[in-house]
Amino acid sequence: MLKYFLKKIGYALLTLYGVITVIFFLFNVLPGDPARMMLDQNENSEQLALIKKKYGFDKPISTQYLYYLNDLSPISIHSNNESDYSFLKEGKYNAASLFKIGQTTLVIKTPYLRESFQKSGKKVSEIIGNTLPNTAILALFAIVIAIVFGIIFGIVSALHKDTWIDRMIALVSTLGMSIPSFFSAILFAWLFGFVLQKYTHLNMTGSLYEVDDFGEGRYIQWKNIILPAIVLGIRPLAVVIQLMRNSLLETFGQDYIRTARAKGLSEIQIIRKHALKNSLNPVITAISGWFASMLAGAVFVEYIFGWNGLGKEIVEALNNLDLPVIMGAVLVISTTFVVINILVDIIYAYLDPKIRLS
Repeated sequence: MLKYFLKKIGYALLTLYGVITVIFFLFNVLPGDPARMMLDQNENSEQLALIKKKYGFDKPISTQYLYYLNDLSPISIHSNNESDYSFLKEGKYNAASLFKIGQTTLVIKTPYLRESFQKSGKKVSEIIGNTLPNTAILALFAIVIAIVFGIIFGIVSALHKDTWIDRMIALVSTLGMSIPSFFSAILFAWLFGFVLQKYTHLNMTGSLYEVDDFGEGRYIQWKNIILPAIVLGIRPLAVVIQLMRNSLLETFGQDYIRTARAKGLSEIQIIRKHALKNSLNPVITAISGWFASMLAGAVFVEYIFGWNGLGKEIVEALNNLDLPVIMGAVLVISTTFVVINILVDIIYAYLDPKIRLS
């Protein structure tokens, strides 16, 4: 088992290294000067030179790449020379020194995602830390909706194979997969948050936390999560329905299911005790991918519904060319995707005894 985990961690690190490399060179070949972006309209030649020196923008792109890898690495090497780039010199970040070697210090720290270009030097980790929980809650609600209703409708569809019920569920699933999320978001916000608002009592826009009318504090508004969670869950719901139906029909053809029927067990008992567990592997595969994808797919949904999450933050960063925020967000989403895939492999081994950790 230890060998299995080490191999998975090795693959995960290689994947993340590839992601880091791609996003660094992708965003650093874009037109525009990061130093000018940070200074906005208040730039002068002296300030521009100081900013470039402070953040290492005056160095060749290969050196900047090594600086970026060094900032992200939990164990980093930092120069004690005042003329060299090091975010530790700003006093905004804590790191534990291990030992010194000449003019360098080896430190251990959490990954440093740098500072926002547009938000007065605010750390990207703080921005993501403030918005990611809202996106995670939204994605969790959406995936729960997709799992619960997807499994239920998938079972119903399998039990009524080739009937009008099966065809109706298939039609709805196809529509759910075909309609883009941003269009669904606009449609649901207009229909349930405006046209039918007096019946649904739902808002067109709103986030998890809202400020009261007197500005004295924040409170949680759970009803604001209903519409964006449904919209975000529509596409994975359609996938789960079809996967559950097809997997269940395949399982129904197995010998042990025929034996269970011969013993007089009802269809519900057969599904609950025998078929369901063995039909969940493809569903878990889809859900694992969709949950991580929701962090990225929530971009338009959050923006349309005014949900203060990572997706909305990414849109604002793209509009303002706030590259560190975009790069940090992509790294967080990629890391989440890798971690979820490892956890899913472990769940596979539990659900299917034929799968071994090797």
